[in-house]
Amino acid sequence: MEPIPEETDNSAATVRVAVFEQSTATERDDSVAVEEPLEIQVSAGDETMRVIHPVAVTMRTPGADRELALGFLRTEGAIVRADQVEKTAYQKDDGGEPNCNVIQVFLKAGEPFDAEKFSRHVFTSSSCGICGRIAIERVRAETLDAPVCGAGIATSTLAALPGALRRVQRVFETTGGLHASALFDLSGRLLLVREDVGRHNALDKIIGALLAENRLPAGDTALLLSGRASFELIQKAAIAGVPIVAAVGAPSSLAVELAKELGITLVGFLKGSRFNVYAGRQRILE
Repeated sequence: MEPIPEETDNSAATVRVAVFEQSTATERDDSVAVEEPLEIQVSAGDETMRVIHPVAVTMRTPGADRELALGFLRTEGAIVRADQVEKTAYQKDDGGEPNCNVIQVFLKAGEPFDAEKFSRHVFTSSSCGICGRIAIERVRAETLDAPVCGAGIATSTLAALPGALRRVQRVFETTGGLHASALFDLSGRLLLVREDVGRHNALDKIIGALLAENRLPAGDTALLLSGRASFELIQKAAIAGVPIVAAVGAPSSLAVELAKELGITLVGFLKGSRFNVYAGRQRILE
């Protein structure tokens, strides 16, 4: 699997701040992470009639919006393959200019779409995707299969992943305010990285990029999360077929339970050569 390049974006903004040091203020420019709403719409129907369905609004960092939309729809079970999608485009305003806060995913004619699944417009904040679920019974987006992985990852390789991620966290370096998801092969080579104010958005961008390139499921890979590992992030990793998930922060109890259930290797508190393995220890090669 070759690395996938990142889209250009406008992930950071410049603001004027007053910096206080020892009761003395100095004004200067500072960079902050951009957070804006993105409405995801799906156009579905046959060749004679199509309907636009608003399905979700998420607070996100602009950049890789197409990937975010595709990844969200994949992890929600609305689409499974890239060939179900005809195109994606920003909605046009009355003057014909693109509205970069509304993205439309056009399914091919005749592709089924369950609009009832999104009958109550889903809102997801940048801090938590699962809070926006319509009902608790929909926590499981779809039937999850255990990822297929024929190899493990060396402890020395695992220990090197956070450093490799930090070196490419371009926007985080300037703002300090973004989460990141990064996909590596089992030798530690970086394949893909995406940043966003939302943990779940960063991972959806990864999954959307893989979907667009027909690279799902992503077996024999390791996913690194820059923060904590929640249930929803493990669920998304499982949908993408990722067998190893490592987090710089802590996992939740539900994340551990799901990882054990699906045979996913789950690592937490990954900081240098020290880390905890919560599930799937057999893939960690000492």
